[in-house]
Amino acid sequence: MSSRIEVVSRVSGRRRWTVDQKLAVLRDAFGPDGCIRTAVERHDVGSGSIYTWRRQAMSGELAGVRKLAEPAFAEVRIGEPPALPAPIAPLVPGLIGIELPSGIKVTVDAAVDVEALSRVIGALTR
Repeated sequence: MSSRIEVVSRVSGRRRWTVDQKLAVLRDAFGPDGCIRTAVERHDVGSGSIYTWRRQAMSGELAGVRKLAEPAFAEVRIGEPPALPAPIAPLVPGLIGIELPSGIKVTVDAAVDVEALSRVIGALTR
């Protein structure tokens, strides 16, 4: 039977931390030789609080300086309306007109071999 007793004390309830105390914890956690686990144990604070304080320190909120969102504007230029596409050639019965996104136009007869047309369009879109 061991006569050794270990007393583990925990602060119950919420604690109030001053800005200086929070900054000291952050130095212990993120300083040159910092370690979050060591800071948690040394200061008896949760790691979630440490990360929250770091975010607040980085945004300026921890020191009571809150950055206001800067208004963002986009430059708008009003120009001439786009030109209408070139008129489509008059419809000829039995002809199929194909315009590819690259601007290439292909006109084929309705009796075109589908496989050959597929190979031609594949070659033109490469």
